Amino acid sequence: MFFSGAVFQENGAFDSREALVMSEQPVIQVKNLSKTFSVRERSIRSMREMMLNLHEISSRNHRISALRNINFEVNQGEIVGVIGRNGSGKSTLLNLIIGSMRADPGSTVITRGKIIRMALGMGFDPNLSARHNIYVNGSILGLTFKSIGQIFWEIIEFADLIDFVDTPIKYYSTGMRSRLAFSIAVHAEADIFLMDEIFSSVGDADFQAKSKKVFEESFLNKRTILFVSHSMRNIEEFSDRVLLIDKGDQIAFGEPKDVIGEYLDRIKNKN
Repeated sequence: MFFSGAVFQENGAFDSREALVMSEQPVIQVKNLSKTFSVRERSIRSMREMMLNLHEISSRNHRISALRNINFEVNQGEIVGVIGRNGSGKSTLLNLIIGSMRADPGSTVITRGKIIRMALGMGFDPNLSARHNIYVNGSILGLTFKSIGQIFWEIIEFADLIDFVDTPIKYYSTGMRSRLAFSIAVHAEADIFLMDEIFSSVGDADFQAKSKKVFEESFLNKRTILFVSHSMRNIEEFSDRVLLIDKGDQIAFGEPKDVIGEYLDRIKNKN
């Protein structure tokens, strides 16, 4: 269900004075961020083949620049949307911010506080029941077993899975898994949330409406969120600012309507 990140803090744990200072500065700072992948065109079948064809093999390696010179900041309590066509580097950006990938030399990523990356459908153990998956994923997301126990039935009822609490989720439909994933997600605890297509598949129309209502009325309140979506409606509705990436380059960062307009123009003109 989730790929959750570690705690990135400057100078160790925060005291109350540090928290005050943190509130007056960006909680995400990205400077000159680039990421290059080295890709080998074909696999090596054996050590002998590698030694006999070393020069040939090395010439088949090529570099792919996934992101180039990305620069932006996110303030505490701000919601920033990230848009771009498939393959533009959006998910790579989230991986770099959370630290699951190493950026190119010269890149700077500074984050302040606990970060969680949330993507529906990731991380469930299909052989475990909803009950056990809730405890496993809830603890990964920063919840204590005691707090999970206190909200356990809220999660189950919201997901409408009362009759399937102890059923292994490998027998769940896609919609049932999505409902459970979202229900756990809205109870996560962190300072910064990186969200990847959180509304892409959250069940039927009724559950989508219920999920959106909860997201608007409780989850968004004073949270710092960086979220990727292909839904321009959600981007415009929820974002304070929007980052547009295209083919690894930062095209724009600013007001939602302006940046969305630039994105739609590029799609129309196929730039």
